[in-house]
Amino acid sequence: MKKNIFVVDDDPMFATLLADYLDDLGHFQVTTFGTGEDCLVRLTDKPDAIILDYYLDSTVAGAQNGLEILQKIHKADPDMKVIMLSAQEHYGVALRTIASGAVHYVIKDTASFEEIGKYLSDL
Repeated sequence: MKKNIFVVDDDPMFATLLADYLDDLGHFQVTTFGTGEDCLVRLTDKPDAIILDYYLDSTVAGAQNGLEILQKIHKADPDMKVIMLSAQEHYGVALRTIASGAVHYVIKDTASFEEIGKYLSDL
């Protein structure tokens, strides 16, 4: 049975590349979202894990950043496995996301796809 994975990233090209990579592995069903709000609405679909961009576009009226979405995800489902994805290599950012409930922190680049795939396969 395929694992249901949500990818939340406001960069549609990166989200598509990651989703295609995971889909090609053959054991993931991936749904992508451009905003955290869209993901929150679909939490009732009970994904097995969520890959969430730390810096979602918060310039759009009412949009929330990844850390705010992470906190709302865990309020709705404290056991949800969330992998935080960010271009930020700052130790403090990684610690803040782990302290907020992320199970893993991955630096955002195409080399990270393999790390994400391996982590999800081990769930």
